[in-house]
Amino acid sequence: MTDPVVRSGLLPDLRTLTPARVALGRTGVSLPTEALLAFTLDHARARDAVHAPFDTSAVMSGLADLGLSALLVASRAGDRKTYLRRPDLGRRLDDASRTRLAETGEGDQLAIIVGDGLSPTAVHAHAIALLRRLVPLLGADHIGIGQVVVAAGARVALGDEIGELLRARMVVVLLGERPGLSAPDSLGAYLTMAPRIGLTDADRNCVSNIHRAGLGYDDAAFKIAWLVREALARGLSGVALKDNSGDRTSQLMAPAAALHDK
Repeated sequence: MTDPVVRSGLLPDLRTLTPARVALGRTGVSLPTEALLAFTLDHARARDAVHAPFDTSAVMSGLADLGLSALLVASRAGDRKTYLRRPDLGRRLDDASRTRLAETGEGDQLAIIVGDGLSPTAVHAHAIALLRRLVPLLGADHIGIGQVVVAAGARVALGDEIGELLRARMVVVLLGERPGLSAPDSLGAYLTMAPRIGLTDADRNCVSNIHRAGLGYDDAAFKIAWLVREALARGLSGVALKDNSGDRTSQLMAPAAALHDK
């Protein structure tokens, strides 16, 4: 018996509203060839994003073009295979990086960290373009950017140790999010007040889904700047800080054109 939703014609219409795999059809008891090939391609893109090499030189060059001088550090995960198998090692700095940052720390107001995360592809595609929008907004709020760090083999919590060593009041960590079948290049921003080792995800705010079919650069930059300003003003972040940035992000699912640099 045919599903009434399918008979009504509503299910195929969902394909215009979501990247989810709905109303794919079937050939006998299997998927049509076109749908199967599309799934296989998206799965391959997601795997490639996870295993892509992190081009730290390109990221640091892009930061320099924005007038941001960056320091390169690494986690205790010495290679990509170890990084994927041992998440705990991606949350702590190697000894050389700890020493370097301890000598650098000057009690900055805000530290920005750009790490590879689970999708270096996302960082290469979006991090510099996002910062190009974010830096002027922070400047307009008189928020000084202190040390900028590029971190290889980074998990989100690596920002806690980096911020503690730098004695930063707050850190913003830009990181490639776990690739999905519809978004292998999604970037996330994680904001933590008074960073230190031992914090949990409840202590930070996240602005996620930054990619060509998700949150646009302008809206993401606005939300991040708003959260940074409020966190510094109130001295808190995480579940205690609600995102009341308002109607500025009215088009959360931004069209691709909104992400292109002009």
